[in-house]
Amino acid sequence: MLSEYARLARPFFVMLAIVTLGRWLMGTVFAVPYDQGTSVLSIVTLTLFASIVSAVFLRPWLGWRLGKAAGFAMYMALVSQLVILLSTALSYALGIDSYFSNPMALNRQAEPVGMAAALGFRAGGLVVNTMLSGIAGALGWALGGLLPRRAEP
Repeated sequence: MLSEYARLARPFFVMLAIVTLGRWLMGTVFAVPYDQGTSVLSIVTLTLFASIVSAVFLRPWLGWRLGKAAGFAMYMALVSQLVILLSTALSYALGIDSYFSNPMALNRQAEPVGMAAALGFRAGGLVVNTMLSGIAGALGWALGGLLPRRAEP
């Protein structure tokens, strides 16, 4: 099942790489302030939309049931949250001031956050955002019932 999820998630992985690279560049190379740039490229928003939209189509085209569609959404969320967690760890380990280590991204406060606390916030986000994407996938699956079923050849 995971290999099937990974195969179907390839377009998402490309978009995730683009958004992640964009966030790295905006926060470092281009020095776009976090409050101005974070809403332009958001990994969480990308993941939620991918969860809804993919599940919409998985139901009528592949005949997936609710649990499998929600599981697929949670798989994409888990991968994206691991990317966020690893990017945060890398930012701290290399001493890079990035969108991933910005205190506003971690706890919505301006005071700097230590690495352990930052990774704790990210671990919480991993759990919460994975669950939210599962719910989004379930919603997408329900909306998929509005699409016509795939015609048999």
